[in-house]
Amino acid sequence: MSISGPLETAGRTPYITSMTTAPTLTDAAAARIAAIAEKQAKPAILRLSVEGGGCSGFQYKFGLADSADDDDSVSENAGVRLVVDSISLDLVAGSTVDFVESLGGAAFRVENPQAAAGCGCGSSFGI
Repeated sequence: MSISGPLETAGRTPYITSMTTAPTLTDAAAARIAAIAEKQAKPAILRLSVEGGGCSGFQYKFGLADSADDDDSVSENAGVRLVVDSISLDLVAGSTVDFVESLGGAAFRVENPQAAAGCGCGSSFGI
C-alpha cells in the first residue's frame, strides 16, 4: 500500500503529533513549590492530575513528585517543573497553575480554559 497526495513525505510514513498545550506555572506558584520542596527535601516537581469526583465532576489533585514519567507532559518555570500525566493532560491543556493568598487562605488555583463549570472552592470543574 502506498501513500499518495498531501501525506506523502519522501518515502517516510506520515505521523501525527499532538498539539496539546502543556499547563504552565506562574512565578508565584513556582516560588511556593520551591519553598515547599526545600522544606521537605524533595525535588521541586509538582504533579497535577485530574480525578473523577468533586462537586463539578472532576477534581484537581496536587502533590510533589520525585521525578517525571516517560509519558508526562513537563513545563518549567524558574527551575520548578510541572508534570501532568497523558490522561489528565487532555483535561487541563492550556491551563495555568497559580498560587494565591487571600484573607480566606492560600491555595494553588488552576485557571482552566476548558472548564465550563466550577465550584466555589476552585478545586473541581466540569467540561
